[in-house]
Amino acid sequence: MRGFVGGIVAALVIVVVVVLAAIQFGLVPARADGPLMPGERWAAKTSLKAAIEREAPKPPYPYSPPSDADVAQGAKLYVQNCAVCHGTANSTPDSIARGLGVRPPQFNKNDVMDDPEGETYWKIEHGIRFTGMPSYAHSLDEKSIWQLTYFMKRAPDHLSAEAKKIWENPSLVPPPTPMPAIPVKPGQGSSGPP
Repeated sequence: MRGFVGGIVAALVIVVVVVLAAIQFGLVPARADGPLMPGERWAAKTSLKAAIEREAPKPPYPYSPPSDADVAQGAKLYVQNCAVCHGTANSTPDSIARGLGVRPPQFNKNDVMDDPEGETYWKIEHGIRFTGMPSYAHSLDEKSIWQLTYFMKRAPDHLSAEAKKIWENPSLVPPPTPMPAIPVKPGQGSSGPP
């Protein structure tokens, strides 16, 4: 029995060493344009689904029911923050969307109307790891994220007149107001002092 347990421990140590060596020597694919590793899609989807079920807001949702003005503001926020990857009524994927390893859904073809608002809110607030979907928790306030959520829940077929006009003519929306500079901390894109 002692030899059996020792064999299991030795096997686990070998597996850990091999995995660490593969990571250290760049043998684990890190390219956005490379193929997925076996089980990677399953692991990502399973983990995402569990996190959303555990953490997403549940009804009743704040700022609900949304007014037409809230949905129109959500349309403006969408054009300013999301359309570059997810498109608008008459767009096709641009070079950014095509270059992402996980292709972002194009909401003129793949809406989120069947997703609960809490799930859409969670994805906008937190982003999705290992995809191009960023977190907006530090760039949009809670009400703005809900306005964006309510717009997306209604796009493309159940929009108010003003929101539909923005969805179909994104050039009506001015560029977003630049965010104030945020100091870069070491390890977050900074290589340290020159």
